[in-house]
Amino acid sequence: MAKNVREAALEIVEQINKNQAYSNILLNRTIEKYNLNRKDIGLLTEIVYGTIQRKRTIDFFLDAFLKNKKKIETWVYSLLELSVYQMVYLDRVPDRAVIHEAVEIAKKKGHKGISGFVNGVLRSVQRKGVPSFSTIKDTAEKIAVEYSHPTWLVKRWIAQYGEEETINICKINLEPPQVTARVNTAKTSVGEVMAHLEEEGLTVERGDLSIDGIKIIDGYLPGTRAFKNGLVTIQDESSMLVARGLDIEPGMSVLDACAAPGGKTTHIAELMKNEGQVYSLDLHKHKVKLIKDQVKRLGLTNVETAALDSRKAGGFFQGTRFDRILVDAPCTGYGVIRRKPDIKWSKQEKDAEAISAVQKEILQTVSTLLKPGGKLLYSTCTIEEAENQRVIEAFLKENPEFTQDRTLIERLPEKLGHFVGNDDGQVQILPHYFGTDGFYIACLTKKGEN
Repeated sequence: MAKNVREAALEIVEQINKNQAYSNILLNRTIEKYNLNRKDIGLLTEIVYGTIQRKRTIDFFLDAFLKNKKKIETWVYSLLELSVYQMVYLDRVPDRAVIHEAVEIAKKKGHKGISGFVNGVLRSVQRKGVPSFSTIKDTAEKIAVEYSHPTWLVKRWIAQYGEEETINICKINLEPPQVTARVNTAKTSVGEVMAHLEEEGLTVERGDLSIDGIKIIDGYLPGTRAFKNGLVTIQDESSMLVARGLDIEPGMSVLDACAAPGGKTTHIAELMKNEGQVYSLDLHKHKVKLIKDQVKRLGLTNVETAALDSRKAGGFFQGTRFDRILVDAPCTGYGVIRRKPDIKWSKQEKDAEAISAVQKEILQTVSTLLKPGGKLLYSTCTIEEAENQRVIEAFLKENPEFTQDRTLIERLPEKLGHFVGNDDGQVQILPHYFGTDGFYIACLTKKGEN
């Protein structure tokens, strides 16, 4: 191994701070580049994701020890960030070890003055401790700093969900996500897959939300025979609800308008038991390949793919009408911050409004391809009203031939009712409800009969 774990972590954090690069992509490349073992992969992942998730809080801590942050080189500041993260949040790593490692890296990458500076700052943090959040008087600002989110985003969530729910959302966003998988019920059962995985040395449990889901408590799922043989697909449990909510039956004709990487397409195809036809679209050719790879691994034969902007689907499918249509729309992704912490720092307040215009356009275009009496399901992995409820409200206002499918809740887990408490054809799952991704689902019916 050419570099130790903390040097590798610094490489990633520096690139994210300097170029707003994606942490998950950089992490995978770094693991491959240095051929890390399982233990080192775990520590590297924890340091990188922890530092990025808690960046706002760590910056608040460092402000108390730095006089002129702007003069500090990016790599030096990144080194301080990941070191403070370890000192404050990783109890099993002694402060002296963190400081020693940081000083050695500073010597290697810089000069004596830089290593002395890094040593001085980190020893001051060790000696004095980090500052208290009680010095922040504004409520939204305090929540934003303490739970490491942009203030503008916290203010939006307070306006939509209230202060208590906002704190709950921010808190869970700092926790590592649970690895979950969907069982391919066209081939096997949940019980059989769990038995297979336990034989291969994994620790698994039944899912908390989806009847198709299992939780991976310990072990590496992609390395198993069960995964390679197409018995399971890695997918969040809230995402698994989409295909169930679409009210699928074998033999139907279904359009998945924004399909990559293929999790929902393949779930639909599995529920159709390889009968009927699923047409799966995505804008990018390389993403369509991801769908094809999933379809092949799972042994599905009823899926056709195309690289196509779904806003042009009307011309592409001229004369074709579908029994079911899924619009899993592009969105800000605020429901998956646990998995993609960069989202918090790369998005801007105007993004939700901008993307909602695209969502409305996609929804309007593909809705013309639905048969009378058919169902259209709209979903996103965000918790923004502008991209969810308001999009559906606007669509229904402009398209009176569509109504909300109030039977949606009957096709979803009973425990959802306690949290969402409605039967108006739409469900907003917040990430702290079940420890899943934040997710929105709305189902609409087109008037008439097939």
